[in-house]
Amino acid sequence: MQLYSRLGQPRASWAYKKSFNRLYDPVQKYLSAITPLTSRGDRPLQLSFEHQLKALIYFHLQEFSSGRELIQALEQDDFAKECVAPPKGIKKTAFFEAVNNRGLEQLAELFKHLLKDATSVIPAQYADLGTLVAIDGSYIDAVMSMDWADYSSTNKKAKAHVGFDLNRGIPTNMILTDGNEIERHFVERMIGPDETAVLDRGYQCNASFDQWQRNEKKFICRIQARANKKVIRENPVSPDSIVFYDAIVILGARATRAEKEVRVVAYRVDGKDFWIATNRHDLTAEQVAEAYKLRWHIETFFAWWKRHLSVYHLIARTQYGLTVQILGGLITYLLLAIYCQKEHNEPVSIHRVRELRHQMTRDAAAAMASQSPKAVKARSKRNTRLRNKRRKAKT
Repeated sequence: MQLYSRLGQPRASWAYKKSFNRLYDPVQKYLSAITPLTSRGDRPLQLSFEHQLKALIYFHLQEFSSGRELIQALEQDDFAKECVAPPKGIKKTAFFEAVNNRGLEQLAELFKHLLKDATSVIPAQYADLGTLVAIDGSYIDAVMSMDWADYSSTNKKAKAHVGFDLNRGIPTNMILTDGNEIERHFVERMIGPDETAVLDRGYQCNASFDQWQRNEKKFICRIQARANKKVIRENPVSPDSIVFYDAIVILGARATRAEKEVRVVAYRVDGKDFWIATNRHDLTAEQVAEAYKLRWHIETFFAWWKRHLSVYHLIARTQYGLTVQILGGLITYLLLAIYCQKEHNEPVSIHRVRELRHQMTRDAAAAMASQSPKAVKARSKRNTRLRNKRRKAKT
């Protein structure tokens, strides 16, 4: 007699999915709400959006080094076959064709839904500073065949422009371009009303400062110490503060002079000076310094994301496909952020990610152990038939 869970699934199948479902659960309620993925021609879809999504999440979660390694796991790993791959498996050509041509619209919609969930679940820090969004670009090494990824005559690189919620420690936006694209062009697209962009020196531009103020965009941006400053008025500075300069100025020399005034705050930490331009007049000088210090969190996010979620092991070569891959990585991070907050009341850490991986392995082992010898033998025969079929196809 076969035993069933209350959801109508075989108990062994349910055991396989226990830990993975806790991570994946936030996705379920949005699958019916996002734009349906349809075939562009007469040929039916070889891979549904949900299976494409699960494969991308599994790729980032398990630190695979290539798409081929992922496909092999989906064919041979019991957990992956049961929880990630479609019933008939995923063909290599179907997977790569899907990643490079389909699913971007659906992933973008899902990312927005999950971002709202994460924002509501994760408590905001630094409320006295307002909503802070760090914006920065991260290079992705490309191959010479990726013609769109212009960088230099000898190298190809893409650039992911990422918005990062400093109050909650989660990504909020991503735009993928070639490696030469100017970063500051995307600032206005990445911040909303009542949000403040926190930027490094690469975004310094007097014309941009003017434009952002005309469009009522708030910013806190590091500038060069030698930047020309015409002082309009100075604000008092406490002798006991790390801040040694606070003034309202017009930036730039004659040829590049800004039209609108900005506030410039300078502070010193460990003998190093930081000069900051901002239109946040509601903050104290010390709060401006604190807000800029938080920008480092996006750097640590990039480093952690690259190291632990295999984000930049390319499984796509087109700009469309690489955007799908990177967005899949961001969705995986949002799911981890929601999972860690709900399950452990703490931010994402490699400790919790490894713990989840180990639990998925234990779930698979428990599911296998709960099956009857007859079911195990049938599974072994089926796997043997699949391997033989693949060998014949290769010859």
